[in-house]
Amino acid sequence: SSNEHKLNFKKSKEACLSYIQDALLQQQWKRAAEFLTCYIESLEKDYSREHIGPSEMIWRIGTEILWHHSQSSMKEFNCFMEQMKTLGVKRYLKVCLEHVFHLLCNGQIDEAYQNLSLAESWRFGEQTAIQDKEMKLIQAYRGLLDYCSWSKQKNKLFEHGEGGFSDSAVEREMHGYFRKAAVNLKEIIKVPGVWDIFVKCYVDLLEFYGDHNEACQVLNEYAYNSRFPANPNAHVYLYQFLKRQGESKKSLISALKILHDIVPSHELMIDFNTMLQKSKKRKKRRLGLEVIFAALDYAGWKENAKAWSCLARQVKQIVISEKHLEWIKQEWNSRKDWWPAFHFSRYLAKRNWQEDKSLSYEKALVAGILLGKDGKYFKYVSHQGCKAQLKRFRLLKKFVNRHNPVYLRISG
Repeated sequence: SSNEHKLNFKKSKEACLSYIQDALLQQQWKRAAEFLTCYIESLEKDYSREHIGPSEMIWRIGTEILWHHSQSSMKEFNCFMEQMKTLGVKRYLKVCLEHVFHLLCNGQIDEAYQNLSLAESWRFGEQTAIQDKEMKLIQAYRGLLDYCSWSKQKNKLFEHGEGGFSDSAVEREMHGYFRKAAVNLKEIIKVPGVWDIFVKCYVDLLEFYGDHNEACQVLNEYAYNSRFPANPNAHVYLYQFLKRQGESKKSLISALKILHDIVPSHELMIDFNTMLQKSKKRKKRRLGLEVIFAALDYAGWKENAKAWSCLARQVKQIVISEKHLEWIKQEWNSRKDWWPAFHFSRYLAKRNWQEDKSLSYEKALVAGILLGKDGKYFKYVSHQGCKAQLKRFRLLKKFVNRHNPVYLRISG
């Protein structure tokens, strides 16, 4: 019967999709391609309307197979993508973007630019307005490629124009690329989102032509506008720009403070701690100690010699002056249950000593203050240092022994 035929057809189609999925998961690209061929042939007899159209299935699965298949070529991929563009108007721009990404990954920049230009001129009634976001992305990536062309021309001028810029065809071409890139990049970063590469390129253009106020405004908007998602990189770019411009430490500290709140393990926390330690304000030096302790809570910092040096320096200053010991105590109270095993085990002491004696020295100083002269880490490293007749380790042992009462005060 007709109903029985439809039911059997539906089951076989679902089974085919299941086989394709299984082949994809096992990275059996040839097998997946064979089943996809069967699936496409079966769709010619299918008149049902699925929630996800069959053309989208074919596009997504086919792209994945062609990307990985050992016998696929760029010619086949380009042909496939052109066919996909004609299958679904609603997905036309998305397919164009994916095609462009593939071309870029294969170094075909001119072809990618040509495809972006064609997509930008695409119009299809109401669909043009509906796909406004995709169109902005098309324009943004074209701006990105214009920026790349601008950068190449700029390098040519630096290579050949030793006495400065001359009124040459290369310079005029470079300015042309600048204008096209700036227009498209400026538009995309008005839309709330994460646009790191576009922002960096646009700021580079503005800085090169001396428009520092506009560059600063763009970066501040990107970092602080509440309509944009929280993005650590936005604060990194702002900090790096302010540093290049020679802005005050107050501005730099302000930018890094927010970065610390978002990502306390960011590599720039070393810079942040260094600036805070040099401050004459007690509140900022206190924050500096908090920052470096927080960074060392993360496994990625366990063997960061610079971080341990920063902590050792500040702890040593506090111990010698005997002021603000409560700062160390407050930080240590929340960590004394897990830092000894995390940072100061005998196993780590042995490994650190073998691999990096400078690291083991800084860690031993901190361990000696926090855990006392009988702590496993300090005891092992100081013994090895004295045994090797290294003067700095003998001085380290004397310092910790002399200030062992501090450990008692910190430990409560």
